[in-house]
Amino acid sequence: MGCWVCLVIAGMADQTSSWGLELEGGALFATRADVRIPGDTGTRFSFQDDLDVDPAAYVRGRAYWRPTPRQTILATVVPIDVTASGEIDRDIRFADTVFPAGTAVDASYRFNNYRLTYRYRLVDSGHWQIEAGGTLFVRDARIRVTSADATDRDDDLGVVPLLHLRLAFRPCAAWTLLLDGDALTAPQGRALDLFVGAEYAWTNWLHTGAGYRILDGGADNSSVFTFAQFQHAAVTLRAAF
Repeated sequence: MGCWVCLVIAGMADQTSSWGLELEGGALFATRADVRIPGDTGTRFSFQDDLDVDPAAYVRGRAYWRPTPRQTILATVVPIDVTASGEIDRDIRFADTVFPAGTAVDASYRFNNYRLTYRYRLVDSGHWQIEAGGTLFVRDARIRVTSADATDRDDDLGVVPLLHLRLAFRPCAAWTLLLDGDALTAPQGRALDLFVGAEYAWTNWLHTGAGYRILDGGADNSSVFTFAQFQHAAVTLRAAF
């Protein structure tokens, strides 16, 4: 009976769906958020070292479409907003404002991003699938610092091309081990968004999973110095049609 069920699930999982929706959520841990704005004259401070970071949850959504069995186009929406508070122990110049030592401040680090990805399946050999392509990464970032007497913020909207890679290994019919992400590095900065986890196919259209995600990156130039790292404990739900 168990073998028969496994074979049925395998046949369902092998069917190529033309489109689908993915939802991911869980706990988010901001393990780094270092800021100096302006990049050459501001004061460097850390959300982790100088303030107390509030716990955060997250959710991200993705839709995909397969025009052919080997090609996939994905659209991803990732809202992130981390807040922190505390009393700073030194003068901090942020943007156009100086916050004196001993000032109680609230700070927020928003890093919303939107992506359009194209990938092509290079290998499809039973247990293994390897896909590669590129991502157009739109960054909508905002850092805000507020005290009782003043508030200032820095907004940053930019577009960055990234490389995309997906590795999938199916040890048995219903289970798939995944590595999926975007990355690029340059002298001016870097970007990495990588998921490692496992997915279980309940039917040909319903898949659930869990894993670990790391989002890391930043930029260093005369206008802005920001480097952040967000680690995620993730659960996933995917509906394929």
